[in-house]
Amino acid sequence: MDYEELRDGQEGAPQPMKKDNRFIKGVAAGIFATLLTGFAVAMIIITVTGAGGSTQRPSLLSNQVQKKIGELVELVNYYFYEDADEEKMAVGLYSGLLASLDDRYTEYYTPQQYADLQIAATQNYYGIGAKLAQDKESMIVTIDHVYEGSPAEDAGLLKGDIVVMVEDIESVSMELTDLVTHIRGEEGTAVHLQVLREGEPEYLELDVMRANIDLPTVEHQLLDGGIGYIQILEFGAPTIEQFETAVEDLKAQGMQAMILDVRDNPGGMITAVTGVLDDLLPEGTVVYTQDKYGKRQVYSSDDEKQMDYPTAVLINGNSASASEILAGAIRDYDYGTLIGTKTFGKGVVQSIIPLEDGDAIKLTTAKYYTPNGENIHGTGIAPDIELKYAYEGDVKEEYDITQDNQVKKAVEILEKEITAQQ
Repeated sequence: MDYEELRDGQEGAPQPMKKDNRFIKGVAAGIFATLLTGFAVAMIIITVTGAGGSTQRPSLLSNQVQKKIGELVELVNYYFYEDADEEKMAVGLYSGLLASLDDRYTEYYTPQQYADLQIAATQNYYGIGAKLAQDKESMIVTIDHVYEGSPAEDAGLLKGDIVVMVEDIESVSMELTDLVTHIRGEEGTAVHLQVLREGEPEYLELDVMRANIDLPTVEHQLLDGGIGYIQILEFGAPTIEQFETAVEDLKAQGMQAMILDVRDNPGGMITAVTGVLDDLLPEGTVVYTQDKYGKRQVYSSDDEKQMDYPTAVLINGNSASASEILAGAIRDYDYGTLIGTKTFGKGVVQSIIPLEDGDAIKLTTAKYYTPNGENIHGTGIAPDIELKYAYEGDVKEEYDITQDNQVKKAVEILEKEITAQQ
């Protein structure tokens, strides 16, 4: 994901969800063994060190195919009305080759795009602390989240703002992954944004200072009745440590039950979600992957850190990939109650394969299966209690978690379980 950063940020308290689609049609979020904002879809990613393979030339690169490519290049160079950029043409060849696989999760990354992925993996970079999303049809760029304490928050950016211009660049003129490179920059410098906000008659002109951004992936608070609320925004490199810190803090405050919120969580690193599940579940398989050759990789939990709290998990249609691994394992182990709406339905795994020139490819390499052997690709995971999101407070005011109907339902269920244990 991832990215654009905007991925520069994350969320403190969740904002009122206006519709059940904070992904925004086809938005953004991916993950390089971590996450990345600004890429087109949610994913689970593992990293491999190389493609390996035979030195024999693939049949695709036959003399006939190479001759045809040469002819096309000659025709473009001779007839095209402007001088062609052969480097861009080469990137187009690579991208087109992978696009022919007709897999929405497979793509080619230029060296710059791959570098952005690596930045995303560390959850640290120089930016403004906002997460952006881009509509794939209109190309409109929207502020999807403003991270607490970030320069974006200090400058007054709000969730839902439409980014019209970045410096002198129209935001709809380029892909989000390219646009964010103009938002990032040297620490202490400012980027000028022109923003359209609902209810404002004119564009807002904002100068946002760039800073060293550490992305939080976990937020938590203790609700009334000793119920701990933990929101996992994405599964990145710091997630396990941040999750364990949140749990310890809530324990110290007297937590008796736990809500895990993975609504609108696009996924992330498989090692991050399995690490969280290792903290929660008893010994056993939490997920396994299987490639086209039938080779399995099993991810397991041990019995050293199993938690024993009544648990509810909040899910929705934008809970994808790693979020679905968590929901599937919780369901299969009968560890907690799933509340909300059916998840996204992404049951495949991507591998990042670096190439010699500093570029890389992302390939869908395997399917993943829940502990009970279900592949949820295209179907998703249904909740135990189906409840469409509705915010019961004043949408013009700051988000109040106690007015979130799905949180309220989770509290109701957990209070009964706490009482039953007493």
